[in-house]
Amino acid sequence: MVYSYFMPAVNHMGPGAAKMVGEEAKSRGLKKALIVTDGFLEKAVAPDVAGYLKEAGVKAVIFGGAQPNPTDLNVHAGVDVYKENKCDCIVSLGGGSSHDCAKGIAFVIGGGGHIRDYEGVNKSTKDGPPLLAINTTAGTASEMTRFCIITNTETKVKMAIVDWRCTAVVSFNDSEIMKGMPQGLTAATGMDALTHAVEAYVSTVSTPVTDSAALMCIELIGKNLRKAVANGEDMEARDAMMYAQFLGGMAFNNAVLGYVHAMAHQLGGFYDLPHGVCNAILLPAVSRFNMIAKMERFADIAVAMGENIEGLSTRDAAIKGIDAIKALSTDVGIPAGLKELKVKEKDLEVMAKNAMKDACGGTNPRCPSLEEVIQIFKDAM
Repeated sequence: MVYSYFMPAVNHMGPGAAKMVGEEAKSRGLKKALIVTDGFLEKAVAPDVAGYLKEAGVKAVIFGGAQPNPTDLNVHAGVDVYKENKCDCIVSLGGGSSHDCAKGIAFVIGGGGHIRDYEGVNKSTKDGPPLLAINTTAGTASEMTRFCIITNTETKVKMAIVDWRCTAVVSFNDSEIMKGMPQGLTAATGMDALTHAVEAYVSTVSTPVTDSAALMCIELIGKNLRKAVANGEDMEARDAMMYAQFLGGMAFNNAVLGYVHAMAHQLGGFYDLPHGVCNAILLPAVSRFNMIAKMERFADIAVAMGENIEGLSTRDAAIKGIDAIKALSTDVGIPAGLKELKVKEKDLEVMAKNAMKDACGGTNPRCPSLEEVIQIFKDAM
């Protein structure tokens, strides 16, 4: 079987990396950028990014309409602003929500139609405008992936769009910007990155290349997430988490994901819940379900998390790895279960049915029945 590997051609990482966006846009002959961001960053950081572009002779218009769990309405509002201002490129600024909204805008600008037309794998047929992605969180890795998650406001389902054409031409990871993340966001995005690495490592299409990135991501998070949550000014921990989330992106961008994401997408679409928190709560429950399919790999995860498995059976070592994930989640303040997020058992069946249609579930190492997906939701309650 032939495997493929996707990521941006150019990636800048480290303190001050975002300041390079102007020169990168200029070097590509770009003239006017639509900066896609959220309401907070629209005022807090976007003016600085517009300044970096201006210094290089590139004009900019700011669109602050990317809400958490971005919707099809957000996408098409951004399309209108792009067209009205005759932009020729997009700069996404933020975490996954901003990047996903920007990718959605690029799809529609390039290929027309409605963003719902692009749900699935490689549905686009035309290139969109160049995307330059500035990341502000250490979690989603959306700045460098071919994944775009948009909520369908009619069905309340998160659409998974997997398409190489939405990969940014340049990504920027600036740990100085990440220093301002509050504790809760640091914890949620860090657990999101851990989920990416774990799901990629046990994926049915993992390769030695994705495995190496996934294991290093897990190791860095095991050593540094607690520190980053405890003290956001700890730049050694911030830098480590910046690299960890990027490595997690390298892993899942190519090995894909599994049922943690397939199920978390339903929680996000149905209840508008934070994606990283949903992933963190579901990860131990889905891992316990998957364990019999990839026992040796969960034992590897225990080692990467810093656990001593000497003298343990493979099964006990695998359980220790899953317990280590749960302990980290607890230590950084993730809610204990879905009940704390006011998820209702009466909604589990419809969410389970939708999860089984999600593109991310196709590479899960164990194929669940509808009843088993419902039970995993219950186990995570």
